[in-house]
Amino acid sequence: MKFGLLWLGLLASPLLATAQNADELHQISLVPGRSVAETAVQTAITLLGKPYVYHTLEGNQSEQLVVNLSEFDCTTFIETTLALALAQQELPPRYSPAQLEPTFRRHLTRLRYRNGQIDGYASRLHYLSDWLRDNERKGILQDITREIGGVQVQKAVNYMTTAVHKYPHMADPVVYKQMAQVQTDISQQPFYFIPTKQFRVLESKLREGDIVMLTAARPGLDMRHVGYATWRNGRVHLLHASSDHKKVVLTAQPLANYLLANKRLSGVRVARIKTGSLRVADAHSAAIIQAH
Repeated sequence: MKFGLLWLGLLASPLLATAQNADELHQISLVPGRSVAETAVQTAITLLGKPYVYHTLEGNQSEQLVVNLSEFDCTTFIETTLALALAQQELPPRYSPAQLEPTFRRHLTRLRYRNGQIDGYASRLHYLSDWLRDNERKGILQDITREIGGVQVQKAVNYMTTAVHKYPHMADPVVYKQMAQVQTDISQQPFYFIPTKQFRVLESKLREGDIVMLTAARPGLDMRHVGYATWRNGRVHLLHASSDHKKVVLTAQPLANYLLANKRLSGVRVARIKTGSLRVADAHSAAIIQAH
């Protein structure tokens, strides 16, 4: 579920945070592909087995960018790997972790916050509907659900204001009011989704690296989960940080079967990464930060 920030613990200072981030980036295998989407998926695959941790973005008194390359929830897994892929696209063919770190942080901030700006708790894109819409406006993603056969629906969203015990910042009346307005805005926006029973027929329209948001069956919540679409043996599987398995996994069964087996899900929305192809040289260069 999209409710949180990545967690490095309480950071002593910006300088310490930068040093720790650069050191952690040195441990990541950033694997260039032919496109940003391919790079995101190939890099995400190197994180298989990393632990799943709930509410990783709720640990600070004031809102700040928190980076954790060791533990993920479903959304921070997507944000982190996509930010790495976007940073890799922007950098020259050969670069160091020290060069990657500020570029990665800038892209992560842009993905995670409304208009790419940190301005308090409510500026974070807590709901996946809000996250998708804002990143469409930024030109990073395109919601392709309608064009691949989705049906239009509208749903009232109120999860965070009815579960304030999970979000300590919501005890502040100002923050509560801001988040209530966010929920109202989401509730007023019709959207397209592919119902679970129709997904198998339409899965051929998905591409490697499409971002698949799994819509919630329960009232009050827009999406319950998110991951990458990846093709295996002619079928779409889901690469994701799983709360059930407590780690980053690739679904053993095709996504269509995964949906049918999970009654908490009503279907999917699909977003495509809009950024263009990576430099051809990058896809074959040695600019891979090797894990060690």
